[in-house]
Amino acid sequence: MVIDHPIFLESIRFIRSHLGSNDLNYLEKKVLERLVHTSGDFSVQNLINFSEGACEKGLHALKNGAPILTDTDMAAAAIKSMAENTTRNKVFTARMWFGENKHIELTKTAYGLSEGWKELSAINSGSKSPIVVIGSSPTALTYLIDILENAKDLPSLIIGMPVGFIGVEKSKNKLISTDLPRIVLNSTRGGAAMAAAAVNALLRETI
Repeated sequence: MVIDHPIFLESIRFIRSHLGSNDLNYLEKKVLERLVHTSGDFSVQNLINFSEGACEKGLHALKNGAPILTDTDMAAAAIKSMAENTTRNKVFTARMWFGENKHIELTKTAYGLSEGWKELSAINSGSKSPIVVIGSSPTALTYLIDILENAKDLPSLIIGMPVGFIGVEKSKNKLISTDLPRIVLNSTRGGAAMAAAAVNALLRETI
């Protein structure tokens, strides 16, 4: 069970009262509120991009026990506590599949995330297809999209929020150009905490 601290609840009320008008639905607003809370910045309202029904697909998958695959240990750590207190979804990181990466054109994270996706999606399909959370590595996001182009099984949701300057916006634009269910934070902004906050907002809605 999630028991919110009074300060957190006061913060969310403050955020809600100061957000500008928008056309977001209930779940999208919940994600936005958490992102504003995590960043301390109302301008993220102008950067968030949802594909149609993305939050609903993600919530459905979480309720069905879909595993969550992250690009970093930091993102995983930020999600695990909420998962344990809600639907107990298992959380995995790319590091678990680093192994002996002999693909010199790939970063360790891109290789590990893609291998993790292949393994987890093979045993979790349909309504339990994994949710992929990327808050650091644009190369991991780009390579994942590449391997999904001809894939039969697709993620229930991709959180595309890598942070930085080299390849970051390009990777996000590539995700936005697909039909994959996604939540993207446009621009060079993002990070493990932001990506995890998006997932945690949906986990809260499972209870």
